[in-house]
Amino acid sequence: MHEDDVYTQDGTVDFHGDPAKKKSSGTWKACPFILGNECSERLAYYGMSSNLVVYFKTKLGQNSSTASKSVSNWSGTCYITPLIGAFVADAYIGRYWTIACFSILYALGMGLLTLSASIPGIKPENCENGVCHATGVQLAAFFIALYMVALGTGGIKPCVSSFGADQFDDNDEVEKKHKSSFFNWFYFSINIGALVASSVLVWVQTNVNWEWGFGIPAVVMALAVVSFFSGTRLYRHQKPSGSPLTRICQVLVASCRKFKVKLPEDDKLLHETVDSESAIVGSRKLEHTKDLSFFDKAAVITSSEVVKESPNPWRLCTITQVEELKAIIRLLPIWATGIIFSAVYGQMGTLFVLQGMTMDARIGNSNFKIPAASLSIFDTLSVIFWVPVYDRIIVPITRKLTGHKNGLTQLQRMGIGLFISIFAMLSAGILELIRLRYVQKHNAYNEPQVPMSIFWQVPQYFIIGCAEVFTFIGQIEFFYEQAPDSMRSLCSALSLLTTALGNYLSSFMVTIVMDISTRGGKPGWIPDNLNYGHVDYFYYLLAVLSAINLGVFLQVSKWYTYKKPIQSVL
Repeated sequence: MHEDDVYTQDGTVDFHGDPAKKKSSGTWKACPFILGNECSERLAYYGMSSNLVVYFKTKLGQNSSTASKSVSNWSGTCYITPLIGAFVADAYIGRYWTIACFSILYALGMGLLTLSASIPGIKPENCENGVCHATGVQLAAFFIALYMVALGTGGIKPCVSSFGADQFDDNDEVEKKHKSSFFNWFYFSINIGALVASSVLVWVQTNVNWEWGFGIPAVVMALAVVSFFSGTRLYRHQKPSGSPLTRICQVLVASCRKFKVKLPEDDKLLHETVDSESAIVGSRKLEHTKDLSFFDKAAVITSSEVVKESPNPWRLCTITQVEELKAIIRLLPIWATGIIFSAVYGQMGTLFVLQGMTMDARIGNSNFKIPAASLSIFDTLSVIFWVPVYDRIIVPITRKLTGHKNGLTQLQRMGIGLFISIFAMLSAGILELIRLRYVQKHNAYNEPQVPMSIFWQVPQYFIIGCAEVFTFIGQIEFFYEQAPDSMRSLCSALSLLTTALGNYLSSFMVTIVMDISTRGGKPGWIPDNLNYGHVDYFYYLLAVLSAINLGVFLQVSKWYTYKKPIQSVL
């Protein structure tokens, strides 16, 4: 049997550091452990975060706008810390050990969070009319635990999708097709966890207590760690290739040093390693591209330089190293258009919940009330519905129409999702307008709830779920595929950073809107009593920004140049 049929050709190794064998490692047989870890971790995350705005209001005594900003700021931090985890994974210890170490930290944070809601002294107890006022010590215990979780998730988020995709050989056409399907089912597993969290766990937090509400996710997170370690012998690993930031800086310094140097007409005269492998461990060589030509100067061999086996990388870089930087720069405009979408997505954990709390939460004529945060279950159900529809119906149909192996390109998929998200905000705004008209007609300003069923919120959740399947999954796949081989965790972290910036943008917008709309003694758009406010205006503002963002995305997509690897890593 030929060696190519025995071992993977993308540079992956097994747990012992030997070349990975195709038949005994990776592919779908390794994925259940990764997907099980992700499903459990997401159940723990959403089980804690879905109802967090209510905990801030009722247990920590924060008002509506402050609670909304607190959740947005914490959620934003959860999507910034992946930059730390990605750097550690790509540069030093690899994705496997990064996921393992940060998962343990995550589980410890969840344990401390449970204790902060359970043990007298650090549990908020000074309560009146269902609202508590936490002491400084109690706040400190809670926020230390909360931000331990934020740091822990920073090592998991950027690595787990890339680690799962690493189980499929880029140079095997059969495995490569399965890789595209993996991203769909990866997101499916996320939402199975979210489904349980937004239904069962939110109900426990609302109707039982917060001790169990935080304790169950803590136990589930421990199971996530066990699930991940269980598949150790089956995993394929990409070797860490050293600091990607150092290589980027080397290209910047070398090109600036040679800013007066003229580029050769023949790009074959630019510096590259002579042998078949790239100088960067675990990375394929990249084909030279014509755009962003200033950085090509870093690979120009001047008369004063003699190319030795190991030239000074701060003066002379390889074409592949230059193309790594170009690939990152090309990603940035596409990356930036994800921020507005993330701000829209973030409303499910803040304003959608506050809006739902003003509506009739009873199911039919019964006395059973569904917690407002549990409505996010319809976002989850939407994703669970649309993932198989996309994978089994839309892809085969569009593949016949377009001839593209994935049906739609990743950029086309993301654009469709951005378009759909506009209607989520319009739906939420129209519902709020109808609700406020009822309040005005019946002078129900001081009523805690209006007699409108909370299930009128279902369309806005369902539309966001549909948009997620197109935009978020497309984004995960796009950043993995277009990232240089040695920077895939870093680029996954960049895609997650849009969620952080979306949360921060939402928080910033709430601050600005409240500052402007409360002038002259007015209650503002988002007061504590939403019956006096105009949350619908905020939704319309996001809809307008989403439409503008879609236009920008369409334009930058036309300019995008795809990455071109030229051979495998042997």
